[in-house]
Amino acid sequence: MQTAGSPTLLSDEFDSIGTRPVGGPVPVAWREGTLTRATELESLCAWVLANQRQPGCEPQQNCEALKNAVRLHLHAAREAAVAAKLDPKKPFRAVRRTGPLLERAMSNLDAAEAQILNLASADYLYGQLPSLLRHVQCHLVPTDPSRQEFERIARKAGVKDPDHPLLHDKEPPLAARKQVVQEERGKIVTTVRAASSAKLREQVRVRSFRNVLVLTIFFMMLLAIVVALVGLSSKTLIPLCFAPQQESGRMIVVCPTNQSDPFVSSQSGEEAQANAPIKDIDNVVGDTAKPSDLLVVELVGLTAAAVSAAAATRRIRGSSERYGIPLALAWLKLPTGAITAFLGLLLMRGQFVPGLSALDSSAQILAWALVFGYAQQLFTRLVDQQGQTVLETVRGADKAQPAPTPP
Repeated sequence: MQTAGSPTLLSDEFDSIGTRPVGGPVPVAWREGTLTRATELESLCAWVLANQRQPGCEPQQNCEALKNAVRLHLHAAREAAVAAKLDPKKPFRAVRRTGPLLERAMSNLDAAEAQILNLASADYLYGQLPSLLRHVQCHLVPTDPSRQEFERIARKAGVKDPDHPLLHDKEPPLAARKQVVQEERGKIVTTVRAASSAKLREQVRVRSFRNVLVLTIFFMMLLAIVVALVGLSSKTLIPLCFAPQQESGRMIVVCPTNQSDPFVSSQSGEEAQANAPIKDIDNVVGDTAKPSDLLVVELVGLTAAAVSAAAATRRIRGSSERYGIPLALAWLKLPTGAITAFLGLLLMRGQFVPGLSALDSSAQILAWALVFGYAQQLFTRLVDQQGQTVLETVRGADKAQPAPTPP
């Protein structure tokens, strides 16, 4: 008996069915599913060989190659589920192997299932035809020739499809339907395998999109941290301070966390007034700005982005995909909100927005940081839409289905 997490090759005749544990537990959900499915297919293959094999398929004759193929595919899937060590070992490849392992598990399980369909009798294949039709329709486009041919075979075999009427007004006898399945076995199995390959490509596209999101989040967070460190190391390098004009030529400098006393700018040519000495505005900015200004602005923007992410969850519905796309989309909003708050105030300080170039108080600066932080939704909304589009390609039965046409 094998130890948990260390699968061995199946016995030559599948004689250990029911005596070997499933394996695991393993730390990732898809790996648990792989171990369960591998054991299920192993049992199914043994049952097919004992009771439901094709006529003329004897253990030592025609079905031997298919039986061995099922064994090897299930062994490879179990290896992927327990993350077996690379052979030969590759440097720098042991850190992130989820993608290759998942693809190995899925492709081998699909291949094993296809080989079982080749082994099974027409009775078994006929019983599986409705679910196989659903699988093909989920993952192959309606214009795909193999899907159209599969739907024709299903109608000919008497499988009812709401969108396609049967080829005969009167349902053919059961023996005739099973004969159709037996004659068209090659097309059926080939189309099912094509649908499984299309499903795997959909998963690859989702994983690629998820990886782009993760890298974007990483670099946006890194950029936000760098901006905050720049402010902490040099408070006057990128000051987010404003100098609104007051009456009688006096000015004040307003920064996110501090503001100066009234003064008269030395560049204005005005004379000193009571409680308003003449000062150089750059010196006043240097005295008023605080090292934490940029950090505070980013924190306010991040808080607004968090509220935006929480509000966006109302549009998220459950999905069976395992890559956490909705969670990654929510995480992307946080550093983006911090950066948009900083950039928005920087544009205002550069008088890019007419009429909003001189804010009157620190509270106004932070309020605008809040607005710009929430405004990241204008940019990330397009990414949200793309994420939902990618998810729709892999939702299968979760996809919104059109209403069936009336008979």
